[in-house]
Amino acid sequence: MSDTRQQRIEVLKTAARRKSEEKTQSADAAITRLIKRGEPVTFQAVQHEAGVSHAFLYNNQQLRARIEHLRRQHRPPAEPATTDNAAGNDNIVAALTAEIARLKARHHTEVTALRQALEQAHGENLELRREARRRPPSQRSEQDAEPSSLRSIERPDLVI
Repeated sequence: MSDTRQQRIEVLKTAARRKSEEKTQSADAAITRLIKRGEPVTFQAVQHEAGVSHAFLYNNQQLRARIEHLRRQHRPPAEPATTDNAAGNDNIVAALTAEIARLKARHHTEVTALRQALEQAHGENLELRREARRRPPSQRSEQDAEPSSLRSIERPDLVI
């Protein structure tokens, strides 16, 4: 390699180190500002405050360890479930379960009543059609004649 090329490489390495150091200082200052304002220290908050990338923060082991440590400190401890809250939830579940059971029973009753009414209507319809067929053709009126549309949809389970 030529000396000129080696010099360029060294200049680039120095610039990259300087840029990395500046980003590290900027991230440190951002963390300090977040702490002073009482805001949570997270990777995203530091990124926005310092103007650096997530990748830079994650790849810098010192910054990453510091942010993770501060993030754990700032998180409030998880509150244990209180018995009042659990009892309230149990009451809600019990009330909703009872309401569902009541609605199911009502639905079953209504469906049963509708099926019975439908069976009765089918029976009456069948009786009327049979009665109309028993009359001699001379006594049948136009209303007694069975429309062709009804003949085509006769139920196979009903015997005429």
